Amino acid sequence: MAATVLPFQSELIFAGLQVAGMAPAWLLVVVASLGNTLGTFVNYWLGLRLETAGAHRWLKVPDAQFAKAQRWWDRWGIWTLLLSWLPVLDLTTVMAGAMRTPLWQFTLLVAIAKTGRYIALALITAGLFG
Repeated sequence: MAATVLPFQSELIFAGLQVAGMAPAWLLVVVASLGNTLGTFVNYWLGLRLETAGAHRWLKVPDAQFAKAQRWWDRWGIWTLLLSWLPVLDLTTVMAGAMRTPLWQFTLLVAIAKTGRYIALALITAGLFG
């Protein structure tokens, strides 16, 4: 749920499990990263469906302007997926679907971002409670 557009904070559960010693930190990182990365596929699919349904036309964005936005996304915007671990920038995963980012590229960039977040969280939690 935490990786979708639904509000949910997986960090609290992650830190609680780590502090309680329920599993080794490396396993928590793997499971949380995998689950969070897979959850972003919901957002990607939503973006893909919105684009397929012509959502940019509902918003009165001309096709030429949308094509220009797609070119910009392909060159620069895709790198915002590395910031998808931030709550507000998680919406870039929806944009990636709407811009038809190749799934392999989407998965790689989001997995790097999500894994990095949980590694940092594990280190912070270990430092505070270790």
